[in-house]
Amino acid sequence: MTGRELDAAGITEPDLRAAYTRCRELNARHGRTYFLATRLLTPDRRPAVHALYGFARWADDIVDSLDSAADPADRARALDRLDDDLAHGLAGGAGAEPVVRALADTARRHAIDHRHFADFLAAMRSDLTVTSYATYADLRGYMHGSAAVIGLEMLPVLGTVTPREEAAPHAAELGVAFQLTNFLRDVGEDLDRGRVYLPQDLLNSHGVHRELLRRCRDTGRVDRRVTAALREFEDLTRAAYRRAAPGVGMLAPVSRPCIRTAFVLYGGILDAVAATGYAVLHRRAVVPRRRRALVAADGLLRVAAARMAAHAAARRTPGGAGVPLEPAASGPRAHPPARPHPRHKEVA
Repeated sequence: MTGRELDAAGITEPDLRAAYTRCRELNARHGRTYFLATRLLTPDRRPAVHALYGFARWADDIVDSLDSAADPADRARALDRLDDDLAHGLAGGAGAEPVVRALADTARRHAIDHRHFADFLAAMRSDLTVTSYATYADLRGYMHGSAAVIGLEMLPVLGTVTPREEAAPHAAELGVAFQLTNFLRDVGEDLDRGRVYLPQDLLNSHGVHRELLRRCRDTGRVDRRVTAALREFEDLTRAAYRRAAPGVGMLAPVSRPCIRTAFVLYGGILDAVAATGYAVLHRRAVVPRRRRALVAADGLLRVAAARMAAHAAARRTPGGAGVPLEPAASGPRAHPPARPHPRHKEVA
């Protein structure tokens, strides 16, 4: 299947194919929900999404891996090396890391704004020193680089039926919604890393402090103040999904089933968190396998319908041959024949 995707995307050079394959492996291993949704894209788009995920995952692991004995200074140096490698790759060089080679190629093919990558790495670097956020506005500032830009990177790959600038705020908000979901699900794991992403003013309003979170994490106790704070954070997250929702219909029809599936499955994580009584300090909430399968099946039906509609439209057009199977994405493509993106962690 990987070979077919690479062929469809026009990726022929062996070393580059290996780099994209490495990104796909990272997506498959660490991003189960994300990878499942990606399978609903047309084959030519999948390698680019794998490249965007693979790079984000690679940088995130430098910063966050609990398996590494690296101290903050070591992690900062590793990020600096990755930043230098990316700059070289985006300037036309080969890139030392496979994730960089694939990402640079994707950026060229889809004319992705390089500022998105700079903003992302700046957010990753802040995670080395920033351990909390005073307000929700402060957290949103961080998430511009850690999450919103991922949605913006995706737009040229997915294609739009509206001007891209009209879809961009919704795409950025969906990246934020996904990350807020991760933050809620991973409160306990992030606490083990020394970080609390729930805004301090929200926690204070419920009488919650870091020491209380730590005590609940260590003892397995449930505290009604913590539960109330988590419920309010869930409300903020659901509001982000509502702001993002209109953007799905702005995407190219054949890309909508992928994003809709991710939208539903990520939202299902919120349902799972609530179903556990907000016990995220003690265990990870997951979407039941049966639910995942049903959502994926619905996505496959939507994919089939979108592709049938695109083929029917092509047949109705005089001449037929050479007619695009979807509305063209707004914005330039660096390589038109190759029409092929938690902090982005694993998401279910």
